[in-house]
Amino acid sequence: MVSFSKPLDALSITIATRESRLALWQAEYVQTLLTGMGHRVSLLGMTTKGDQILDRSLSKVGGKGLFVKELEVALEEGRADVAVHSLKDVPMDLPEGFVLACVMEREDPRDAWVSPVCASLAELPPNAIVGTSSLRRLVLLREALDALGRQDVRIEPLRGNLDTRLRKLDEGQYHAIVLAAAGLKRLGLDSRIRHSFEPAESLPAAGQGALGIEVRADRADLVQALAPLVHMPTWQRVAAERTVSRAMGGSCSMPLAAYAHWAADGALQLDAAWGDPEGHQPVVRVSERGSVQTLAQAEVLGQRVADALRAAGAHPPAAEA
Repeated sequence: MVSFSKPLDALSITIATRESRLALWQAEYVQTLLTGMGHRVSLLGMTTKGDQILDRSLSKVGGKGLFVKELEVALEEGRADVAVHSLKDVPMDLPEGFVLACVMEREDPRDAWVSPVCASLAELPPNAIVGTSSLRRLVLLREALDALGRQDVRIEPLRGNLDTRLRKLDEGQYHAIVLAAAGLKRLGLDSRIRHSFEPAESLPAAGQGALGIEVRADRADLVQALAPLVHMPTWQRVAAERTVSRAMGGSCSMPLAAYAHWAADGALQLDAAWGDPEGHQPVVRVSERGSVQTLAQAEVLGQRVADALRAAGAHPPAAEA
């Protein structure tokens, strides 16, 4: 457990959180750290529209903001002080009056293959069904399956919180599903992972595996209180990734992957991939690297990668272009 010295000014902090088991784990983790620093911390559990709408894909009902809007209203009304998010669920542009005050050290950013019947794509039975809620994963899975000559495999939508998705798998609705490894590990479900895709196999989403803490922009006291939880190497990585997504439109309706990692020579390498939702174009991939010491420099790198994606043929969906 990380330990911190007691702050000069202990605060009373209410954390707004979704009520799924994973969201509560994340909020309770932050609660434990802040309590260890001497703050008084409570939780405000909430159900968001993203949790309620389970019969349609996010890209068709409003995107990732559906998971954070109610939490932001609680911050705006003063019912809560901070909101803890899985960063990949946070829209690229926060509403006016809100800031990302903290990005914590990243958990495993990879995608995880979860299946009771086979250990890999190559072992799927004939006419198998694979579940995913992500257009990014759909495009990358389809590319890999095509390379294996497995056009018989169907990729079907999968919505719900992590426990709901695992239940649907166990009920036999799918032969395999793809989830974020970080969520499984945080809930002690590592044993469900049959295979962790390396980034070269399935490039992660921007911010995947990282936690972000949002506050009102006028709460300088909270920004200061959260400072000890900031992990700047992670923040620089996800700042580069999120800039790619923002520059490309930042939409759930666009299959886009962006993943940054620190190279052995200290440079930040940023890889990105874009897929055509209709499957008319092959997946576009680009990679750039640069010396990054600040968030601004990370964002410059992200913009370079977005420009390279567009130059290679990537573009927002027709309705957003």
